[in-house]
Amino acid sequence: MKLIAIGFGNLVSAERIISVVSPESAPIKRMIQDVREKGSLIDASFGRSTRAVLIMDSGHVILSALTPETLSARLEGTEEKDRGGQDA
Repeated sequence: MKLIAIGFGNLVSAERIISVVSPESAPIKRMIQDVREKGSLIDASFGRSTRAVLIMDSGHVILSALTPETLSARLEGTEEKDRGGQDA
């Protein structure tokens, strides 16, 4: 099992990730609210602004303070530094 660091010492299974998206669009914001109400939201941003939303095959949604680009680089095995300085 390959684990991906999503910031602040948190790890997720790479095989279980369906999608990594930006939290800016209204449909994603609605999805986050719906999942929060169902109790399937995991907030791994530690109070920082959410910059990426990970959608898992289990129906869980994970919020991360890292950008989708940083998480993509980690999924591909390269450790690019986040341009925004929020790389944790």
